[in-house]
Amino acid sequence: MNKIGLKTSPNSTKHNDMANAIRALSMDAVQQANSGHPGMPMGMADVATVLFSKFLKFDPANPHWPDRDRFILSAGHGSMLLYSLLYLTGYKDMTLKEIKNFRQLGSRTAGHPEYGHADGIETTTGPLGQGLGMSVGMALAERMQAARFKTVVDHYTYVITGDGCLMEGLSHEALSFAGHLALSKLIVLWDDNNISIDGATELSVSDDQQKRFEAMGWDVQSVDGHDAGQIEKAIEAAKSTSKPSMIACRTTIGFGAPNKQGTSGAHGAPLGADEIALARKELGWPYAPFEIPDTILDCWRTVGTKGARLSAEWEKNLDALEEEERSAFNRGLSGDLPADFDDTICTYKQGLSEEAPGWATRKSSQEALKIINETISETIGGSADLTGSNLTQTPGMQPINQKDFSGRYIYYGVREFGMAAIMNGIALHKGFIPYGGTFMVFTDYARPAIRLSALMEQRVIYVMTHDSIGLGEDGPTHQPVEHLAALRAIPNLNVFRPADAVETAECWQLALEAKSTPSILSLSRQGLKLLRKNHTDENLCSRGGYELAASNLDAKVTIIATGSEVSIAVQAQKLLEGSGIGSRVVSMPSWELFDQQDEAYKNKTLGADTFRIAIEAGCSMGWEKYIGTDGVFIGINSFGASAPAEDLYKHFGITADAIVAAVKNKV
Repeated sequence: MNKIGLKTSPNSTKHNDMANAIRALSMDAVQQANSGHPGMPMGMADVATVLFSKFLKFDPANPHWPDRDRFILSAGHGSMLLYSLLYLTGYKDMTLKEIKNFRQLGSRTAGHPEYGHADGIETTTGPLGQGLGMSVGMALAERMQAARFKTVVDHYTYVITGDGCLMEGLSHEALSFAGHLALSKLIVLWDDNNISIDGATELSVSDDQQKRFEAMGWDVQSVDGHDAGQIEKAIEAAKSTSKPSMIACRTTIGFGAPNKQGTSGAHGAPLGADEIALARKELGWPYAPFEIPDTILDCWRTVGTKGARLSAEWEKNLDALEEEERSAFNRGLSGDLPADFDDTICTYKQGLSEEAPGWATRKSSQEALKIINETISETIGGSADLTGSNLTQTPGMQPINQKDFSGRYIYYGVREFGMAAIMNGIALHKGFIPYGGTFMVFTDYARPAIRLSALMEQRVIYVMTHDSIGLGEDGPTHQPVEHLAALRAIPNLNVFRPADAVETAECWQLALEAKSTPSILSLSRQGLKLLRKNHTDENLCSRGGYELAASNLDAKVTIIATGSEVSIAVQAQKLLEGSGIGSRVVSMPSWELFDQQDEAYKNKTLGADTFRIAIEAGCSMGWEKYIGTDGVFIGINSFGASAPAEDLYKHFGITADAIVAAVKNKV
C-alpha cells in the first residue's frame, strides 16, 4: 500500500486511477472557480467509482432511457463529483470546457446540481435533505410503475447523502416513509466523514445513524469508504435485501490532501495551489490541471458504453408490449392528457350549472377529482394524514402498501415536507402526475419543496384546504393569513383560489395542463354558493381574472375578490346597485395567470376608470398593484382567532357591509 492507504494490486491500481481522476477534476475546478466544495468529491470518489463502474445502469448516449437507474447526489454541494462522473463517462453535454467553467454564469456546472442544466442530473440538490426526500419519491414511482408495466420497469435508485442531509428534519420524514413501504430498490450511500462546515460533527450531533436507520426499517451495513472491495460487496448485498438499504461509508473528507484531509478546511473552500500540488504527489497524479490521460479516460468511457446494450434490449421489450399498454406507458412518460379532457371538463361544468351545489371548494375539488381520476389514469393522490379533510381520495383509488403498489393513493402520514419532496421525486421520475393535500397553513412546512417544484418546473399539484379564517374554531395556529402572499412570491408557481365549484374544476384543469409549473389549489372549508350559473365552454379562469358580474348602472367601482370572498363581493354589489352605485365584480382566482395577460385586457378587467376595492381573507401584501394607491383593501393583517367562521368574518370586518361603507366613503 502507498502512504495514504490505497491498495496497489493491478485491479486496485485501475480503480485508484479512475477515482483519482474524479479527485483531480474536482480540486482543479474548485480551485479555478475560487469557490466550491472539494472535500466531499475527494472523499467519496472511491464509492462513486465502484457504483458507476460496477452497478449503475445508465447510457450516456440515451440519457433519458426510462429504465435507467437513478443517481441522486443529495449532498449537492459536492457537485463536482457528479459533473466529473458525467464528463468521464461520456455525457455529450458535459465537456471539459464545462468543467473548467465551474460555477460561472451560463455554465452547465452550477454550484449545486440544477435539473435541466445537463443530462444525467436527475434533480436539483443543494438544500440538504431534499435530494434524499426526492429519491424516496423516485423509488416509490419505480415500484408503482413496475406494478403497471412489469416487463419494462426494473431499476434502482442510488443516493449519496452526507451528515448534513441526515441532520435535516426532512430526512426523518423521508427515511421513515421509505422504511414503512419497504422500498427495497432504494440504496443510500452515506458519506460518513464526521465533518461539517463548523468542524467535527460531534459539535452538534451524536446520533447513532445506523441504529436510527435500523429503527426505521432499513437494512444497514458499514464499510471502509476507501476500500473498493468492501464497497462492492456491500452494494451487492444491498440489492438482495427486502428493505431499503443504507451503507455507511467511513471516508476521509478531502482524501489525498495531506494537510487538509479529515478537516473542515477541505469542506467548502479551494484547497489552494500549494495543497493541490502536494495532493497530486500524495495521490500519484503527475498530470497538469484538468488533464486526464487517455488510458484512464478510456477506462471511464468504457464504463459509459456498457449501458448501450441494456437500453437497446429494453427498447425491444417496450416494442413487444401490446399497443394499448405501450401507448399507456408512453403517454405517462410524455405527461400528455387525454385528447378529450377539455370536453370532459366542459360536460362536468354543464352538470354543475344544472345542479347548482353550494359546496365548500374542498368538496368541489373532490367532485372534480372524481371525473379527473376516471379520465387520467396517471394521477396519484395523497394527503398528509388529512384525507377526510382535504378530500383528496376518490372512489376506486386504492392506497398503496408495501405488498401492493398498484394503487393510486398514498397515505403520507404527518409529513408535509416529506410529502412535497416525495411528490417532486415522483414527478421527476415521470409516468405519474402527483397531487397531495394538507391544510393551507402547513404550506410553511412544505415550502422548501414547493420552491424546488417551481425551480425544477415540475407539475406537482398541492391541494391546500382550510385556506382562511373561514376554517373557524381551530384558531389562529391553523388560520393562514400571510400564506397566499408568501406563495405568490415564488416564481413559476400558479396559486389558484377558486370561488365556487365551476372555478374549482377550471383551476384543476389549468393545474393539470401546466406541464412545467406546479400549482397551489387554495380551497375553503366553508360552503360557497355557485356563482357561475351561466354555462360556457371557455375556461374563464385561464385568464387569471375576469368580470364575473357586470354593473346594471354606470360603473363607479370594481370589486376584485378571490375564493370565498367572491360571494361577499357579489352581495356587496347588490347592496351598492340598490343604493344607485354601479359596481362590477371581478373574480381573480390566479394572479399569476392574470399578470400574463396583455395590458388592454388587464385594464379593461380591472376597470381603469373606476374606483377599485379588493377583498380577500388574507394579508394585503401585493394587492396594491391591482387597486392602486387610491384603492381599498379589505382583509386581515393580523392573526385570526378561535370562533365559528361567520363570527370571525364579522369580527374582522370582512363583510359586504364593510365593502359598501368603504365605497360610499370614496365615491
